[in-house]
Amino acid sequence: MVHSLLPVFLVTAVGASGLVVGVIEGLAEALALVVKVFSGVLSDYWGKRKGLAVLGYGMGALSKPLFALASGAGLVLVARLIDRTGKGIRGAPRDALIADIAPVAMRGAAFGLRQSLDSVGAFLGPLLAVGLMLLWANDFQAVFWVAVIPGLLSVLVLVLGVQEPVRQHPGRGINPIRRDSLRRLTRPYWTVVLLGTCFSLARFSEAFLLLRAAQGGLAVTWIPLVLVVMNAVYAVSAYPLGRLADRMSHTALLAMGLLVLLLADLVLASSNHWAVVMFGVALWGLHLGMTQGLLAAMVAQSAPAELRGTAFGAFNLASGVALLVASVLAGLLWDEIGAKATFLAGAGFCCLTLLYLFWLKKSGSLGSE
Repeated sequence: MVHSLLPVFLVTAVGASGLVVGVIEGLAEALALVVKVFSGVLSDYWGKRKGLAVLGYGMGALSKPLFALASGAGLVLVARLIDRTGKGIRGAPRDALIADIAPVAMRGAAFGLRQSLDSVGAFLGPLLAVGLMLLWANDFQAVFWVAVIPGLLSVLVLVLGVQEPVRQHPGRGINPIRRDSLRRLTRPYWTVVLLGTCFSLARFSEAFLLLRAAQGGLAVTWIPLVLVVMNAVYAVSAYPLGRLADRMSHTALLAMGLLVLLLADLVLASSNHWAVVMFGVALWGLHLGMTQGLLAAMVAQSAPAELRGTAFGAFNLASGVALLVASVLAGLLWDEIGAKATFLAGAGFCCLTLLYLFWLKKSGSLGSE
């Protein structure tokens, strides 16, 4: 609910520039992914995942009132950083927990299902935001207050409904970032990390999708529909494509995902008409369904079980730095040249990542698929 309105709130109600939006989104998402390194390491050291996940979801819930109280970009940044810190704390332990539980032959399906269910909330939230904006005459703060409720409910569901496996992790009590431990993260794993970094450079913050729709004259009330469309496609595609990833070449599916993102960028660069933007956004959601669960499954496959938290953390750190760079560059291009240049630059990064992916496939650097 908050994410679907925040970029437009910053630009229309606060008067922020495209660069400010890019910096806020880039810093927030990068912080989340950096924090995942430490939470992942801690979850490996303790041999426990759930406690860190509860803390992370709790911070996300407690940040929501700050958005409702914000009257300037400064407090929005603080709230966004708290929210994304919570995301960082919960992310790697949660993904490692899924990898611990899921059967090896179904990891693609398991991560696809997680992404799908996450996306269900990500399109129901914007739908609710649209209804409340209509009901309350575009009162951003009132909608932000309502967002507190599902945030608290998520913590309650986690505390009462999720049970961590009883088994002890083999690496408990051993520092997972010691040199001899890190040596167990082999070349195929670091190749997946570098590949995930390239994917992040090719995909900047979704905030620019919202701004593109607003630029085309779509009324503020209806802007959240952009995320509804993106996440609906993401939710519908992630699980079946995750199952498909268990049965086909990972490289081929990643390449198809990049081609879909390339097409999305070209469509979004071509026009800001709402119908064209929505088509491009739908393609963006399809690319997420094709690639995000698969990359997580590849991390789980290439890392030792007792180092999965650390592995997911390092993967997300690299992706976070790349996402920060991509979002800041997107904001600069948006302000200095225009929206078309932003999406064409994304298309260019897609082409470079495709070339790198084909080179990895030819050289056998990704290991067994």
